[in-house]
Amino acid sequence: MTVAHPITRAWITTGGTGAQNYDEFADDAEITSIIEVNPHSALGIEMPHRAPESRGKSFLEALPEAAARLAEAKAAGSYTPAEQVVVLYRISAPEEEPAYGLFVMVDTDQISTSAAEPGLVIRNEDVFIAKVRERVALAESLGHLLSPVLLLQTGRGDELHAALAAAADRAGAPAATDTDQAGRTHAIWLVGPGEQQDELTALAGGGELVVADGNHRSLAAQTGGLPRFLAVVTTPASVAIAPYNRLVDELTTSPAELIDRLRAAGAQVEPIDGPVEVPAAGGTVHLRLPDAAYAVRLPRVGAGRLENLDHALVERLLLRDALGLDPGDKRITYVGGDYPASWLRGEVDAGRAELAVLVAPVTVDDFVAVNLAREKMPRKSTWFTPKARGGLVVAELSSGQ
Repeated sequence: MTVAHPITRAWITTGGTGAQNYDEFADDAEITSIIEVNPHSALGIEMPHRAPESRGKSFLEALPEAAARLAEAKAAGSYTPAEQVVVLYRISAPEEEPAYGLFVMVDTDQISTSAAEPGLVIRNEDVFIAKVRERVALAESLGHLLSPVLLLQTGRGDELHAALAAAADRAGAPAATDTDQAGRTHAIWLVGPGEQQDELTALAGGGELVVADGNHRSLAAQTGGLPRFLAVVTTPASVAIAPYNRLVDELTTSPAELIDRLRAAGAQVEPIDGPVEVPAAGGTVHLRLPDAAYAVRLPRVGAGRLENLDHALVERLLLRDALGLDPGDKRITYVGGDYPASWLRGEVDAGRAELAVLVAPVTVDDFVAVNLAREKMPRKSTWFTPKARGGLVVAELSSGQ
């Protein structure tokens, strides 16, 4: 049995449409700048209200422009159609081992969010429901999916990695390539019906799949009633987990009162002399305030692994208890691993934020353990890298998908 299937009708980029996924940005102005420089970027479709000509509109108000941009891109030859294909995917860069994946459609009814819910696709992280509703509305408006859910094959990862590497090596010239903001080359090859396609889909969908990126998109497929969703199935050897930090634009109390509240809650707080960096290991988080910096060891809560992950402690003890902020508060920005510590320090120094919280990356062992227990990771706690690009392979939903 496999839960991974060919894309009934795909639209394959001919160049210039690839983009970071819409949720990888700490500053919405970056999205607008990218669209301005490259109007063909898939970001103009995925985030239509951030396109220069749509500024001032809400996401829902800008959906007609999103549909128009996709239609124009197809008519202009930015995409070419393909039937019943899976798509080999390789990400490469100098001095890095290549990362591999496979674009496929995955059965939505296989998503499992708890130990009591059967399914081979494990969604592991709490989500923001407003973002899910946006993704549902976009899919309904476009009739297409542009950004894949990144799934980690845990059962047959080594076999899949070897098969994808071998297939890419003998595939010849790619159907398309794209270069991301870090200089990595993203290459894709089409695999039509036949023995090779059957082998790859069996490996991709033959074991437990963990949502590494795209928790909102996978829930949107469920909420929107889609029988299948677009995914890139990748391998453990292809990814790493980078830091996922937090910025708070506006404090609800003075910096001194914040530190007092943390100490009253049992935290050990020590000043940092020098630049604030991401902690080398878990157990301590670093805070950058306008005129001070601290290393904070938050107190453990009970004996469970999940509730004592650094990101869970930050959400509960620092953001919610000490600052009174809900995780979805607009004053909180979740900053992924593409942004270095120097960028977060710069936001505080420039007065655009009043607090930076730097958190060590989740370990692979903790990530695997939480998923095997069918528990949910804290929101925005795992930044897998390298990221799959949106807009390279588009799945048309009107063809029975």
